[in-house]
Amino acid sequence: MAFAMLYPYGKSILITGGSSGIGRAAAELFAEKGYTVWAASRHCEEKTEKIGSGEIISVKMDVCDEDSVKNCVEKIAGETGIGIVLCCAGMGIAGAAEDTFEEDAKRQFEVNYFGVLRVNRHVLPVFRNQGKGLVLIMSSVAGRVPLPYQSHYSSSKYALDAYAQALRAETKDFGIRVCIIEPGDTKTGFTDARKMSLPENSPYREHCESAVAKMAHDEENGVPPMKPALAALKASEKENPPVHITVGAMYKGVMALKRILPEKLFLGAIAKIYK
Repeated sequence: MAFAMLYPYGKSILITGGSSGIGRAAAELFAEKGYTVWAASRHCEEKTEKIGSGEIISVKMDVCDEDSVKNCVEKIAGETGIGIVLCCAGMGIAGAAEDTFEEDAKRQFEVNYFGVLRVNRHVLPVFRNQGKGLVLIMSSVAGRVPLPYQSHYSSSKYALDAYAQALRAETKDFGIRVCIIEPGDTKTGFTDARKMSLPENSPYREHCESAVAKMAHDEENGVPPMKPALAALKASEKENPPVHITVGAMYKGVMALKRILPEKLFLGAIAKIYK
């Protein structure tokens, strides 16, 4: 009974974006707790590491490639099964909404949104067949609080929020649960990897560069990636985790303010932060 309560979805988890940042932190944390962790990423050395009472099996998978996802999920399902999927793969672009080229916005959604859909499309049949499973989506506070000069990043996360809530309703009767985790500023390689979509002659250039510098500073001084990873672990220990888990007291406060303040006042306050 104790085992079932601690591991209600079993002890095998697939983590996308599992080679760095929050994904890697989560892989190490889940392995220490006894899980078999399949850490998937585009660029990794395929190997097995023993950590704690569990292990991390690094596998290559590109969430933007249908065959790559299909083959990887089939491999994992055939070897250990899958009880949990934690979607951490993602990227960010910054720039004024007007300036952002369509191909940049499409790339943003291809990774952050369609990558999640693609993985879940192959994992969900596994969950249905076994009568249970947990979908964890590592999103962002930006998925409910729009960030100036990261409008398309925020949009991709907003889309995930609606998707996760609908998916939770659709899959409930199959024993599947869906939870979206919302970290705020987190110190990872995401900051240095952020892409800029900002023409030299942009009228927004000065404000955009200032806002992004503020974001980068806050991220570099943010929480370690282990904190949102721990939120994912705690969610995995619940038979019915909440729909949203916001990471950090400050960001829970932001969400509370969003609920109670007039929308115009709240958005004005966010704009001032990044002016």
